[in-house]
Amino acid sequence: MTKDVKKVVLAYSGGLDTSVILRWLQDAYQAEVVTFTADLGQGEELEPARKKAEMLGIKQIYVEDLREEFVRDYVFPMFRANALYEGTYLLGTSIARPLIAKRQIEIARETGADAVAHGATGKGNDQVRFELGYYALNPSIRVIAPWREWDLTSRTRLIEYAEKHQIPIPKDKRGEAPYSQDANLLHISSEGKVLEDPWVEPDYDLILSRMVTPMAAPDTPTEIEIDFEKGDPVAVNGEKMSPAALLARLNELGGANGIGLTDIVENRFVGMKSRGVYETPGGTVLFHARRAMESITLDRGAMHQKDELMPRYAELVYNGFWFAPERKMLQAAVDTASERVTGTVRLKLYKGNVMVSGRKSPNSLYDEALVTFEEDQVYDQRDAQGFIKLNALRLMTLKRNGG
Repeated sequence: MTKDVKKVVLAYSGGLDTSVILRWLQDAYQAEVVTFTADLGQGEELEPARKKAEMLGIKQIYVEDLREEFVRDYVFPMFRANALYEGTYLLGTSIARPLIAKRQIEIARETGADAVAHGATGKGNDQVRFELGYYALNPSIRVIAPWREWDLTSRTRLIEYAEKHQIPIPKDKRGEAPYSQDANLLHISSEGKVLEDPWVEPDYDLILSRMVTPMAAPDTPTEIEIDFEKGDPVAVNGEKMSPAALLARLNELGGANGIGLTDIVENRFVGMKSRGVYETPGGTVLFHARRAMESITLDRGAMHQKDELMPRYAELVYNGFWFAPERKMLQAAVDTASERVTGTVRLKLYKGNVMVSGRKSPNSLYDEALVTFEEDQVYDQRDAQGFIKLNALRLMTLKRNGG
């Protein structure tokens, strides 16, 4: 490795891995380190990260509350697309990485740093997401990925390095953790260790922290209403809230009713399959509510076009192309359709289920006079005969000619 780095901005959690990385950067590169710790709603106290960085001799320490920006500018735009990766994953980890990368690049500019660093391993998706973000925003930035460079290839060697350099280690890190977790306001993911065998059932009592299982949820449903304006939720039960506060409220309501638990085997961008257990209570409630709102406000063609675009949009987010022009193009289309998505959805939350019980909108395209089974003066049912015959013409022609 070359030693031409003078200052590096490290995405720093204060945990074992990034604390070791911090000291390793100082040793291996003889570089000044700036730490950046983002509060994305992970539910942890972040001041200990600041104190630990201070103890390790860091002079420039950034600890920032980015929850509102995260939900407003990343989660909500993604949800306007109804994005699901491989039909199940609501992209909770994926959507957090571009914001962290953006802020790291901004801090590098503010502090005069010539490099950025992250703690993602060489096997995962996050290394790709971080680095595609870095390069999209600053093509000349130097990127340091310690897990692809150093020889600390095991948890044991990390701990030995930490002890040698007097880096404090949480007691639970001295043994083998049962799984690895990543959290933000949208979701909590659990992966690795005991979850690596896809046949082994997860120990939900050990894993879950944001929700109960559907089996442990209350025996009576919780009814709620969500108001939307131009595609985004703005109020719960009539109470207007900021984006982050609203998602946190939906997390509480969904989590208490066992909503948002998924056990997934997904295809990582780097080529391997990975098993994860995800808790996304608020996001799951929001996903179903948005679909219900769109069902009465979007024209059929617009809705079906959105559904065709969605897998591509989700793949771009999953693979780390948030700042790519094609994602922005898709976003423009999604946002145009969302202009009509205004109104209220009523839901019942019950034992892991989100049941839509009503929807209304000033932009509703639902016409009771057209769909009624009673006699009407709007629709001439005889018109359907010609419609069907015209659509059947090619099928009839094919069959008559031996097709």
